[in-house]
Amino acid sequence: MTRFGRIRAHMVRGWPASAAALISIALCASIGTAPAWATTPPARSATAVAGMPSFRLADIPMKDGVVLKADVLTPAPGTPGADSRGRRPLIVQPASWGQNDLEYVAQGRKLAADGYVVVTYTVRGFWLSGGRIDVGGPADVADISSVIDWALVHTEADPRRVGMLGLSLGAGMSLLGAAFDPRVKAVAALSAWGDLVDSLYSGQTRHLQAAELLNTLQVPTGRPGTEYTRTLADLYADRDMPDVVNWARKRSPGTYVEGINAHGTAVLLSNAWSDSIFNSSQITDFYQKLTVPKRLIMRPGDHATQELTGFLGVDNETWASAREWFDQQLKGGGTSGAPGAPVELHVRPGGGEEDHPSWKAVSSRTLALRLGRADAFGTGALDGPADTGWHTSITGGIDSGADAGTTELSGLLDQTAALPPAVEVPLLPRFAAAVWQSAPYPSVQRVRGVVRLHTTITSSASQGTVFAYLYDVNALGVGKLITHAPQSWSGRAPGQAFPLDIALFATAYDLPTGHRLALVLDTKDPAYGGSTPLGSDVSFSSPQADQSRLVLPLR
Repeated sequence: MTRFGRIRAHMVRGWPASAAALISIALCASIGTAPAWATTPPARSATAVAGMPSFRLADIPMKDGVVLKADVLTPAPGTPGADSRGRRPLIVQPASWGQNDLEYVAQGRKLAADGYVVVTYTVRGFWLSGGRIDVGGPADVADISSVIDWALVHTEADPRRVGMLGLSLGAGMSLLGAAFDPRVKAVAALSAWGDLVDSLYSGQTRHLQAAELLNTLQVPTGRPGTEYTRTLADLYADRDMPDVVNWARKRSPGTYVEGINAHGTAVLLSNAWSDSIFNSSQITDFYQKLTVPKRLIMRPGDHATQELTGFLGVDNETWASAREWFDQQLKGGGTSGAPGAPVELHVRPGGGEEDHPSWKAVSSRTLALRLGRADAFGTGALDGPADTGWHTSITGGIDSGADAGTTELSGLLDQTAALPPAVEVPLLPRFAAAVWQSAPYPSVQRVRGVVRLHTTITSSASQGTVFAYLYDVNALGVGKLITHAPQSWSGRAPGQAFPLDIALFATAYDLPTGHRLALVLDTKDPAYGGSTPLGSDVSFSSPQADQSRLVLPLR
């Protein structure tokens, strides 16, 4: 096949699954020694036309014989960025879940035009790359080092200036690459995961809708490995969960954060508040563990929705932030002349920007709101007078209508139209949902960070799940979802009270003047695999010695 034919065939096969560019899951493990082909003379780049970066396809052999499909973008001659020996900074880009190496061509061309050598590859187990989906096995991280080895031999790449850029799967792999390969000096991780356990099983609750979407997206282009297949089956069936947790922990960059810190790799994290696959709290927690040069950007949206227009080459703030990060870390200076704030928040709704020196500085105080007894309409006071001795019971296993929303769609609607999942709070069935509501606030309430609930539960079953939802309620009773989280329990004596704490996913939200806050608790959500038996009794109470409360981080 001619070179043009190869490119055309590669592109025809690559683009139909572009919807999969929205997703990814994880990877991790070990690095190996330099491969045998390291002494091969470097291949010449294709000739650049009219000052444009050159493009060529490549086959990159791995240590175990698997061949990964890749493409290489090389700056045109005379493009600034080369050192005295003609070597240039290198950006390695693993493709995202279900995608091939052509996914990043538009953004890769921009990087190459700025003087970077860009090598993008299709992760093993997808498309025309060999092997099977490893989702965190040793082969995946070893592949990162092998690709870097290949690039240093076959391109003008400078071994002192190596960066990694990726979206979703590619983002997680980039962080893992930084943990295991000290040559990686800078990472831009977009829609990344830091903790795969928390992404799949936060609050000891299975995130089934997200897992099902990920698995569906790999079906047309992927070849699953046995470990992936077994783990996913266990997650669906709610069996051998300690093994599932162990599998995910081994694939979490947070497990190896000491490696990133020891290597001094500069890390940019850019995620969305309503990411339905890799929740906001797991990435803010990971950010706080980093002691290297670091930056966190949080915007409204869902998984990979902030980055989507960048695939078409449209100007995009997220991709621009990544290029600026590499200019600062690999070239010694960006176009702005100074790095951005360590923490950049785009507040919901509306997206107003705030800059902070650290995550801890995001909120300046906390406010504890007491949960009171229900009135004649079944609604308890939120921050009413001190009130104990009450209990509110609901029937378990019934969806009240208060839900986290639909994976990918709900966060996208919040990003583009300020339309998160919504409910009519007065109409929620009180037999399936416990509801508390505040009085209207006379001024804007700026919620920043992690909202925490503490309550006491008594259940007629030994296991169960509670879903907590915090709503912004207008004068008509319409509540827009601010944040939520699940929390499960097991091994409890039926009929015996026990304390329950729920940390809702991190957010930045301005509650408008005149609006109320509403807290809704129920026991079923279509996005999750809860464990509350249908028809069981779940009761919430507030003992005198341990009052139920909702703690808001405010600014």
